[in-house]
Amino acid sequence: MGGLSLWHWLVVLVIVVLVFGTKRLKNVGQDLGEAVRGFKRGMQGDDGSDKAGEASKPADAAMTPTDVNPRDDDERNPPSPR
Repeated sequence: MGGLSLWHWLVVLVIVVLVFGTKRLKNVGQDLGEAVRGFKRGMQGDDGSDKAGEASKPADAAMTPTDVNPRDDDERNPPSPR
C-alpha cells in the first residue's frame, strides 16, 4: 500500500509527456547527457584533454603541401596551350 506500482508510474509518465511534450523532454535528456559527460571529463582532470590534444597535433603537422598528389594537381590546372 505504501509503494507505487508500475501502473502508477505509467500514469505519471503519460501526464509528464502530455504536459511537457516529447520535444522538450528530448532536449532535457540531451542537455542532461552533455552535463554528465562534462562532469566525467572534469573529474578526470586535465590529463585526458592534454592527451587528446597531443594526439591531433602530429597528424595536423604531418600534412604538407608537398603531400598533394601531382596527378590531382594536373587535372585541376591543365597546362596552358602554347
